[in-house]
Amino acid sequence: MSSIELTPSQKKILRALTNLHKESEDAIKGEDIADQVDRNPGTIRNQMQSLKALQLVEGVPGPKGGYKPTAAAYEALEIQQMDDPATVPIEHEGEAVEDVIVEEIDLSSVHHPELCRAEIHLQGTIGDIDEDDSVVVGPTPLSKLVVEGRVDGKDDTNNILILRIEDMTAPAEEPEH
Repeated sequence: MSSIELTPSQKKILRALTNLHKESEDAIKGEDIADQVDRNPGTIRNQMQSLKALQLVEGVPGPKGGYKPTAAAYEALEIQQMDDPATVPIEHEGEAVEDVIVEEIDLSSVHHPELCRAEIHLQGTIGDIDEDDSVVVGPTPLSKLVVEGRVDGKDDTNNILILRIEDMTAPAEEPEH
């Protein structure tokens, strides 16, 4: 499992970015993130360089520019918490699937939104899930990530479902005061 270990301040910045992006869908300015996490914009810029290197953040040039989280950002925030595989619900054709544990949601083809795929690593049997069936995974314990899609393929040996993502949401958390 390739988990990215984030420092507490990277985590904080990334969470601020994903929350702000959820609200506006546009690129988020460094200043806005700085306001959220109470740091100066220079610090944010430095942190963003490292987050870009980890491919968790994309820089958007131009006057409307700023930063956008990649799908991997949601995943990295999630993996921080997935050490304790809380039960992430999974639904198949609208029915809850019992006795299956979602171990990991791997959003690997992040860089091609039109090929947006998620690999869902499971414990348990996925025998009766077929191609093109609709599957909803989530909400995950931390970022409340919900991935909805159709089965694009499956790997029974490794218990992996490959979903074509139709919708992915992670509601913003209430700010902590």
